[in-house]
Amino acid sequence: MNVMIRQLGQPGDLGWVVQAHGEIYAEEYGWDTSFEALVARIVADYAAGHDPAREAGWIAEAGGQRVGSVLCVAGDDRGTAVLRVLLVHPSARGFGLGGRLVDECLAFAVAAGYERMRLWTTDPLVGARHVYVRRGFELIKEEPQRVFGADLVGQTYLREFMPVGAEA
Repeated sequence: MNVMIRQLGQPGDLGWVVQAHGEIYAEEYGWDTSFEALVARIVADYAAGHDPAREAGWIAEAGGQRVGSVLCVAGDDRGTAVLRVLLVHPSARGFGLGGRLVDECLAFAVAAGYERMRLWTTDPLVGARHVYVRRGFELIKEEPQRVFGADLVGQTYLREFMPVGAEA
């Protein structure tokens, strides 16, 4: 599959991220519209005033159709970036696209000077967790939750970046 990854920012990108998350997660996991509302808030916050030097987003396209997304946004402290709204459309899964999107996010965060990246996910998202773990993310917190109309285990992952000039 020939996939292009580009910066998020074309008309329709923001709406697609929200719609695709709402539809795909309802179909695959039975999640209710509270999940789509959460994604809408994340996307709206990004659109309302992100700092391009510290925050960015990407869209994956195949055959002129959007098939994936990810955002890198600033965390609560200056040294932490947060990976948000990673999604690969079912039609584009199995080609390493999730990993490519996460790699874009990680490369941007390192170049922007972040010291670490954090993300939150849930236990049914096995494929995404494999992508994160393969890229050095470590599970730092787990807790059962009732969210999105389902009983889930919320999981927080963290990846520390090697300081510039440090030896491996």
